[in-house]
Amino acid sequence: MSKIGRATAAGILVGAMLVAALFLWVGIPVLWLYIASQLVSSSQPSMGPYLVVVVGVVGTVILDAVLIARLNRQYERVTGGRGNVRVQLPWMKSMRGEREAPREMTVLDAILIVSVTLAGLTFAVWFFGFAGSSLPGG
Repeated sequence: MSKIGRATAAGILVGAMLVAALFLWVGIPVLWLYIASQLVSSSQPSMGPYLVVVVGVVGTVILDAVLIARLNRQYERVTGGRGNVRVQLPWMKSMRGEREAPREMTVLDAILIVSVTLAGLTFAVWFFGFAGSSLPGG
C-alpha cells in the first residue's frame, strides 16, 4: 500500500473510531431511552422498560467497545504501530516534582478523551440551554 493510501486508510479509521466513541457516550443512552419510551403508554411505567434500558445499554456498550478495539487494531496494522505520541498530561505529573519519563498516549487514548469531552459539552449545552426547569411554574 502506498504512503498516501496508508494515510487515507488511517484517517478513515480514526474517523470511524471517533464516531464509535461518540456513539458510546451519547448515541447509545439516547437510543435505548427512545426505545424504552416507545414501549410504555403511561407516565408511570413498570420495571420492564427500565430493564430494557439497562440490558440494552450494557449490551450495546460492550459491542461498541469491541468495535472500537477492532478499529484500533486495524489502525495499528495500517500505521505499523506508530500511533503513539509522548505526552505529559497535567494530571499525570508527579506531585513530588520528580522527573519521570512521559507516558506514551495512543490515538485511541486521544479519541476517547476528545469523545468524553464532546459528550460532556453536549450534555452541558442540552442541560443549560434546552432542558427547561422541572420546578413547578418554571
